[in-house]
Amino acid sequence: MASKKLFLRVLLIFLLGFSISADAQQYFHKQMPAGNYSGICSLGDNLYAVVDDKATTDGFHVMRIIIDSTKQRITKVDYQGYRSSGLPNRDMEGICYRPSTKTVFISGESDNEVYEYTLNGQRTGNRLQMPDIIKKAESNYGLEALTYDPSRHLFFTATEHVLPGESQIRLLAFDDDLTLKRQYLYQPDKPISNKHIYGISALCALADGRLLIMERQVRIPRQKIGATALTRIYQVYPSTDEQLKKTLIMEFKTRLTLISRKFANFEGLCQTSPSFILLIADSQNRHKGILRDWFRLERLP
Repeated sequence: MASKKLFLRVLLIFLLGFSISADAQQYFHKQMPAGNYSGICSLGDNLYAVVDDKATTDGFHVMRIIIDSTKQRITKVDYQGYRSSGLPNRDMEGICYRPSTKTVFISGESDNEVYEYTLNGQRTGNRLQMPDIIKKAESNYGLEALTYDPSRHLFFTATEHVLPGESQIRLLAFDDDLTLKRQYLYQPDKPISNKHIYGISALCALADGRLLIMERQVRIPRQKIGATALTRIYQVYPSTDEQLKKTLIMEFKTRLTLISRKFANFEGLCQTSPSFILLIADSQNRHKGILRDWFRLERLP
C-alpha cells in the first residue's frame, strides 16, 4: 500500500509539472481572513505578526500558529485580530520583532520608511534613520524586506529592486539606536523574462548567524491559467566584506493549472525554530476564489 501511494504521488508530481510535496503547503481559510499577506515574524509563544499590504489601515494581524515539527505540519491557526495604528495604509511589506523592547518594526513600500509599533499596533514615534538615497526607489519597488537579528542587535532591510542607476541591491544594516551601521551589496538574480515580477521579497536573520534572502519570480498571463512562481532562498554571511556572496539553499516552483491551485507568490518569511522556517503567500485577497493564503513550512539545511 505504501509503495502504491508513493507511485501515485510521484505520478501526480510528474503530471503537474512541478516539484512540490503534498504536505509542503497548507491553508486555513476557515480560521483566518482573506488577505494580501506580505510579511511575517515570530513574537514567541507560537504568536506571529503578519502584515497585509492592502489592509484598510496601517498595522498588523496577530495569529497563533501551532507547528508539529516532527510531522513538519501546521496543526492549528488561531486568528487573534488586527492591531491598527489608525493611520493610512502605506503598503506594508516587511515586519520584524525586537524582543528587548517588545515592539515590532514595519517597512512600507509607498513611503520607504520603517516605523516602530507597540504590540497594540500604535506607533512609538521611532523609525530607522533611512538614507535619502532609498527615496529614489522606483514606485512599487521600494523597501520590501525587513528582519531583526537579536544576537547581533541589527536590523536588515533592502529594496525589492536595484535603485535607478545602480547595478546591485543595497542591503542596509541598522544598530539598536536605529542608525545606519553599514551597507552591503547584493547581486540579485536576473529576471527570466520581461513579463516576470521579480526581486527580493523577504529577509530572515537566523539564530545561527546566517541571513536568508528570498527572491521570487512570478509570471501571471492574462488568462491566469499557467501562472508560475519560482521562489529561491539564498544564504549570506554579512561580515566586514561589502560584497555579499550568496549560496542557494532551496528552490521551488508552483503553478496554477486546471487541476492544481497551489500557485503561491511567497512574500513573507520567518524562523519558527532552530530547524524550520515558515513562508506565507500573498493571494491577492484569494483572487476570485482561485488563489489561496498558503503557508509553507521548510526544514533548514
